[in-house]
Amino acid sequence: DARALNLANWEERVAVHAGSQEYGLGRYLEDPTRLSSVVEIDRALLGALDGLDVVHLQCHIGTDTLSLARLGARSVTGYDFSPAALAVGREFVAAAGSPVDFVEGELYDALEHLGAARFDLVYTGVGALCWLPDVRGWARIVAGLLRPGGRLVLREAHPVLWSLDYERRDGLLVMRFPYFETADPVVIDEPGTYTDGDASGIEHTVTAEWNHGLGEVVGALLDAGLVVTHLRETREIAWNALPDLLVERADGWFVARDPDVAERLPLMYTLEARRPEAPRLGTS
Repeated sequence: DARALNLANWEERVAVHAGSQEYGLGRYLEDPTRLSSVVEIDRALLGALDGLDVVHLQCHIGTDTLSLARLGARSVTGYDFSPAALAVGREFVAAAGSPVDFVEGELYDALEHLGAARFDLVYTGVGALCWLPDVRGWARIVAGLLRPGGRLVLREAHPVLWSLDYERRDGLLVMRFPYFETADPVVIDEPGTYTDGDASGIEHTVTAEWNHGLGEVVGALLDAGLVVTHLRETREIAWNALPDLLVERADGWFVARDPDVAERLPLMYTLEARRPEAPRLGTS
């Protein structure tokens, strides 16, 4: 059961992430203007959120969620399947003095838990889509949550990155895992987690993941009735996904050490899609 595997793993990651320097929850409490690095880099794309109702899908412990609230949104809802993550998120935003609502549920049940056509912005941050078996189903959920004129903003790791072998062989980049969505997940047994902190307590180390090609993501959104208005592949990434290839920039983002590798390796992408406005009465 892929869901059970993944939930058990994420439940155990929460305490490590909440206490890590990488997430740095305390820094948000010390600085009421602080934004997460992912929200900060996409601030221009997100634009002013004043008066908007926002939902952050797969929100985890809420650092991006709080950041969206700090951009002026009228309301922000975080949605995730992990009870432990949502408990941390609620305590975190309460300490920060921000009115964020957190709702527990499966991604594909979001319309039942949150309601249709309720939001002006659906936000999905890094490392979310790889846990979903069906990108077309995800796109239908996104479209259903949006009001007419509402939009999706997505920043994700690039599917080329997810397909690479973690270990370089003879100095080469090797595509080991599927690029396109597959019926069966890639099952990975990887100890620890991606942050600093003591991860020795993580006993459920097996996860089930799916890749989704860039064309599959775009096609799914188009088929769900959305209009793609922005798509950009990038050469930087928010974490050191390939330690022997990447170096940290002054701004905390990671780029390829070798310029030749940088030209061959997309690391992330950003996408914006909008739900068309409802036609006026008497028009088609």
